Amino acid sequence: MRRLMSWSASAGVGLVRACTVTVVSMLVPAVWAVAVVWGFWWSANPWSFLPVSLWACVGTLALTRPVCTMVRRLVARWTATDIPGGYRQAPPVVRMSTGYWWNGFSYERTRRDALMDQRWRTRWTDPANWRDLRFTAIAPFTAGVVAAVPPAGITVAVLGFARSSIALHALGVLGLVVAAGSAPYAWRPIEPVAARFLGTSPTAALAERVEELTAQRADATIAQAAEIRRIERDLHDGAQARLVLLGLSLATAEKLMETDPDRARELMREARAGAATSLTELRELVRGINPPVLTERGLVDAVRALALDSPLEVEVSAELRLRLDPPIESAMYFGIAELLTNASKHARATRARISVTVDDTALVVGVEDDGRGEATVRADGGLAGLRRRLAVFDGTLEITSPAGGPTRATMMVPCESL
Repeated sequence: MRRLMSWSASAGVGLVRACTVTVVSMLVPAVWAVAVVWGFWWSANPWSFLPVSLWACVGTLALTRPVCTMVRRLVARWTATDIPGGYRQAPPVVRMSTGYWWNGFSYERTRRDALMDQRWRTRWTDPANWRDLRFTAIAPFTAGVVAAVPPAGITVAVLGFARSSIALHALGVLGLVVAAGSAPYAWRPIEPVAARFLGTSPTAALAERVEELTAQRADATIAQAAEIRRIERDLHDGAQARLVLLGLSLATAEKLMETDPDRARELMREARAGAATSLTELRELVRGINPPVLTERGLVDAVRALALDSPLEVEVSAELRLRLDPPIESAMYFGIAELLTNASKHARATRARISVTVDDTALVVGVEDDGRGEATVRADGGLAGLRRRLAVFDGTLEITSPAGGPTRATMMVPCESL
C-alpha cells in the first residue's frame, strides 16, 4: 500500500512536470502554428502569410529568452542542476576625464547615447541569442515530444472512457496505463537537453572573458586616473603649500637674523612646526597609497593595525601568516578598509569581525558587522568598485545584508594553497 501511494505521488508530480515542460517547450511552435493557420486557412489571400510570418518572427524573438530562462529555473528547481545563462551583463556607464561616456563597449558623447548603445549591444547583439533560438527549435522535438506522452495518454483515456464502445474503453485503459507509467520519467529529458544546448559554449565563454577584461581595463584606467588626481590634489593643497611657506619663512628668518633675532627665532619655530606638519601629511599620503605595515609585514598584520585605528570594536582572526603578491594584498586590504568604513559610516555598527582564511583554491576574507543591514551594491558605489577591483584578479565579492543586520561580506581571490 505504501509503495502504491508513493508511486501515485510520483506519477502525479511527474504528470504536472511533464505538462509544464510540454507547454513551455511548445510555446514557440504554437506561435508558428497560429501563423500558418491564420495565413493559409482563415485568410483568403495566400500572400497574407508574409506579414503574419513577420509577426511570428517577432513573437519568436520575444519568447526565446523568457522560454530559456523558464527552462533553466525549472531544471534548477527539479534537479538542482544550475545552468548559467551566459547573457551579456550591462556594465556601469562611466564618464571619462575626456568628457566622453564609456558604456563597456564604446565611447559616446552623452550619457543617453551611451545607455541606448549599451541596451542595443547587450540585448540584441548577444551571441547567446543564437544559442537560445537553437534550443527553442530543438526542445520541442526532443524533450517536448517525450514530455507530451503522459498528457497525450490522459487525453486518450478521457476520450476513450467518454464513449460507450468497449474497444474505446480498452484504448482509454491503455492511455491511462501509458500516462501513469511514463509520468515519473517523461519530464526528465529536459535536463540533459537543456544542459547540452543551453550551456555556455567555449566560444561564448571566451568572448565574454574578452569583454570582461576590456571592461576591467577601462575600470583600472579610470581608477588609476582618479588616484593620480587625488595624489596631485593632496600634494598641491597640503604638503606642497606648506613646503613653499616653509621656504619663505626660512628666507625671511635668514634676513632677520642680524636685525631682529627674536623675530627670526619665532619664524624658525614656525618653520619647524610646519616641517613636522608637512612630514605628517606626507606620511598620511603614503599610507593612503600603500601602508608601510602592509609592505613590511603583510596582509594579516596590516589588517590588525587597521582594526586598531578603526572606530569600531574589531576582532581579527587569521589562520596563518601569509604573504601574497603586493597587488592582491593591496586590493584585499583596501577592500577590508572600505567595508569597515561602510559599517561605521552607513550601517551605524559598533562591532565587526574579520576572518582571513586560505583553502586549497582561494584566499577568503570575511567581514561581518552588527549594523542595521540593507547594504546594496549600486553601479556607482564603493561596493561595485570593490567588486570590479577584485575581478581583476578573478576574485568575487558576495554581500548578505538583511534588514536589521548583520551584514556579511565575503571576498575571495583564487590562489594556490599556502
